[in-house]
Amino acid sequence: MRQYALAIACLVAVAGSTAFLAWVMRDVIDKIFVQQNRAAIVSIPLVVFATFALRGVASYGQAVLLARIGNNIVARYQRRIFAHITELSVDFFAENRSAHLAARINQNVSGIRDTLNLTITSIARDALSLIFLVGVMIIQDPVLSGIALLAGPPVVLMIGGLAKKLRVATRQAIDINARVLASMQEAAQGITVVKAFTMEAPLRERIEALILKAEQRSNKIVAITERTTPVTEIVAGLAIAGVIAYSGYRAVVYGYSPGSMFAFITALLLAYDPARRLAKLQVQLERALVNASMIYEILDMKPRQADAPDAKTLAAPRGEIAFNDVTFGYYEGEAVLRGLSFIAPAGKTTALIGASGGGKSTIIALLQRFYDVAGGSITIDGEDIRTVTKRSLRSQIAYVPQAPYLFEGTIRENIRLGRPDASDAEIEDAARQAQAEEFILAAPQGYDTPVGENGMTLSGGQRQRLSIARALVRNAPILLLDEATSALDTRSETLVQAALDAAMRNRTVLVVAHRLSTITGADQILVVDSGQIVERGTHGELVDRADGLYARFYGLQAGGNRRVDLAAARD
Repeated sequence: MRQYALAIACLVAVAGSTAFLAWVMRDVIDKIFVQQNRAAIVSIPLVVFATFALRGVASYGQAVLLARIGNNIVARYQRRIFAHITELSVDFFAENRSAHLAARINQNVSGIRDTLNLTITSIARDALSLIFLVGVMIIQDPVLSGIALLAGPPVVLMIGGLAKKLRVATRQAIDINARVLASMQEAAQGITVVKAFTMEAPLRERIEALILKAEQRSNKIVAITERTTPVTEIVAGLAIAGVIAYSGYRAVVYGYSPGSMFAFITALLLAYDPARRLAKLQVQLERALVNASMIYEILDMKPRQADAPDAKTLAAPRGEIAFNDVTFGYYEGEAVLRGLSFIAPAGKTTALIGASGGGKSTIIALLQRFYDVAGGSITIDGEDIRTVTKRSLRSQIAYVPQAPYLFEGTIRENIRLGRPDASDAEIEDAARQAQAEEFILAAPQGYDTPVGENGMTLSGGQRQRLSIARALVRNAPILLLDEATSALDTRSETLVQAALDAAMRNRTVLVVAHRLSTITGADQILVVDSGQIVERGTHGELVDRADGLYARFYGLQAGGNRRVDLAAARD
């Protein structure tokens, strides 16, 4: 608030000094040129110089302060919007492309700053300047002031109509520009795929079409925004020309004081700029307010998996997981899980296998409350996960996804994301368990080597081993492995599987796997087909069922096709 007060004080000083310069013109003409007052030759120039100096310092002060305020607004909203979107549900990000969302937010946050800065500068500088200058005009000559002010109403009426058109065009432009930036970002991230499939030409054509649309929309906005300029200039020109003609006539015919007339005309000319800016204010505010409203559309969204008002903290001393008659679908009328029930005993390993799309990864997502079940319940140690806080639930879980994701920063920082308070020794121990230390120490800066965008400097297997190390350093009682070894070669898979076997001891583990060789030692194996558990047992028990789905699937893989899908066994 203090910065706002100082900025407004500076703007008031700019407005007051501008009006004073118009006022002092009467004394410049009358006392120096008409009365030839020698003392005025010294005093009035000094006063004019001091006024310009004050105006310059105040202008600098308001510009710097408003820039700081604007930058602070951007920073605060960036923090606020990031904090909010990280609280939104996973389905929000499934429905909104991340690159498009980032580009749109970047544009919208600037709109918040522009709205506040435009409001402050227009009210404190332009409006006050206009009021002070009109005051000078009225004091000098009320009749001429009335003539000059007749220009206002037609300009105001015209601007009201333009603002409505601009609102629609601005929203469309923001969306198109966000799509352009998002498409460029996606092309940069997927450049290896682009080049591998020689997609340069079709992608270039698609982006060029978007750029053309963005250009056309921007041209339309400029045409609407600048439509006020010729009308304002013409109306203002008529008013100023009329005032000059009438005041000149009165000075020549009736001998009116040239100082008063000169002060009036100076005030009128100085009032033109703030009046012109105020005439465009509504049009400019419409553009800024569209951006601001789009930010609040996101900020007003509520997480679909919000904590219950009386949610408690999950302790999970044992970590027993139970799915009780769970039904779920991502879209209405399309069930993925149909009355699914099972218990994953505490401290034991439960493996999930099944055809692609059968619901295995959905089970992992529901357990972490990325989505809420449509029917039934999921409990951990008897506690329904909908009755506990999401933070306490997820703090009891370590997760290794199928597609490893690394963030900007070093190898050490990426592993530490699993548990921010982990010591360097714990991070290095987790890396050793994940069989990652060998390539980490071979990197140029060891653990302090930057990983590049999403780990582009690392192989798929290396990224996966860092992902496993991140899960291990979390030291949670529940471990979720979603095809955790899928990106590894045979040697790495053997090493990591040994590390995982050690990490899984005394933990409740859910493993999603296609390679049956990785789950033969599981305490129980659940075969998931069309959203239901169709077989359950140990590896030995299931293999002994000659006509079972698991046995056929195992037979196909044992025959040499390590990646054959369960659907092939079913068929």
